[in-house]
Amino acid sequence: MEIAIILYICCSVTFLLFAIDKLKALAGRRRIPEAVLLTACLLGGALGGLLAMLFCWHKVRKPVFLITVPLLFILQWVGAYFLLCYFYGSSRLLWL
Repeated sequence: MEIAIILYICCSVTFLLFAIDKLKALAGRRRIPEAVLLTACLLGGALGGLLAMLFCWHKVRKPVFLITVPLLFILQWVGAYFLLCYFYGSSRLLWL
């Protein structure tokens, strides 16, 4: 349960970072560095980054984001599945 809460917080923070960066871009203000956005995705917020890319239409022209963020999302969820299988047993998670 704690892992789900941590992932929710990471995804929410990442979504907010992307949204704030989009607002700053529209206002012509100083932006959040791309390395910060990608690091937030790497640290568990790939779902938030992916959702922000879709809803805010932000960073969708950058190939590094178009490739890295979905790839991190897939890797994080596959990793989460295997961690759940390890801790709770694979027979209880076959339906996933």
